Amino acid sequence: MINILVNMVHILARLAFVIVLVTVFLSYFMKPYHPIRMNLERIVEPFLSPLRRVVPPISNIDISPIILILLIQVVEYLLVLLLNALR
Repeated sequence: MINILVNMVHILARLAFVIVLVTVFLSYFMKPYHPIRMNLERIVEPFLSPLRRVVPPISNIDISPIILILLIQVVEYLLVLLLNALR
């Protein structure tokens, strides 16, 4: 049972990582009102907006997606560690 939960945490973390990464890349190549980009931003923006309030852009470069990816990895690591401790 714990192995299933650990695998779910890994899958969800990788999915979140990919969604954030795709959203960042699409922001460079697609128009802001493209339906795919808008839907991905609806998923990612609730997580990015609090980070944008805390972390200012550096030389007009928004580093909040990088911080979000790091936070996703930290949360994944901690959840897996916790689940493995419950075995």
